[in-house]
Amino acid sequence: MTNTDPVPAVTPAPPADAIVSSGLSTLSDEGSSPTTDAAMVKDTLHRYLRKHRAALLAKLDGLAERQARWPLTPTGTNVLGLVKHVAGVQAGYLGMVFDRPLPDPPAWLESWDGADMYASLDESTADVVAFHHRSAAHADATIEALDLDARGVVPWWPEGHREVTLHRILVHMAYETARHAGHADIVREMLDGLAGDGDGNLAAKSPAEWAAWREHLVDIAERAGLPDRA
Repeated sequence: MTNTDPVPAVTPAPPADAIVSSGLSTLSDEGSSPTTDAAMVKDTLHRYLRKHRAALLAKLDGLAERQARWPLTPTGTNVLGLVKHVAGVQAGYLGMVFDRPLPDPPAWLESWDGADMYASLDESTADVVAFHHRSAAHADATIEALDLDARGVVPWWPEGHREVTLHRILVHMAYETARHAGHADIVREMLDGLAGDGDGNLAAKSPAEWAAWREHLVDIAERAGLPDRA
């Protein structure tokens, strides 16, 4: 999108009867009782991971193949590529790291040339989503099977830093997934104006109010750069 491209009208993502629309405050009861055990901590981390995972996938809803693949940043960021990337990362950190490799992995999973950041012509959106679901199911099985202090090894991390626990990798994956879900949220908003996760965190404005709000920010940006402000 350039400065001359039309800006899509904002459409808030509708609330859904699923974890994607859960408010962050409702993801866990941790802290509501005097004691916290390891099982509660693991459940908290897992629910945050599942929310952000669902938020990322939801950004594909309603997109045509061309839209899902369309790069909207100088580095080529696109919604479908983000979903594919997270699916691959998830398979590695919650599979190989704990000696539980994903069965029949795709060849690109071992690639370091960016093949995980876009869908090839041989892959449809449905293919990528199906792989993401398979990767997620395998990751969830690892989480359920292991204790938080279970030990693993990240072979692609620097020597001396490869020894990890499930606790650390759950934190890492929740962060990784949330980061890329945020990327997808922005890219989707640039594509067709769909914004937010339906979880109540997007301000309640009409499309006209969002347009006026953006123009207000444009005006501030333009005026801030005027020479007489020096």
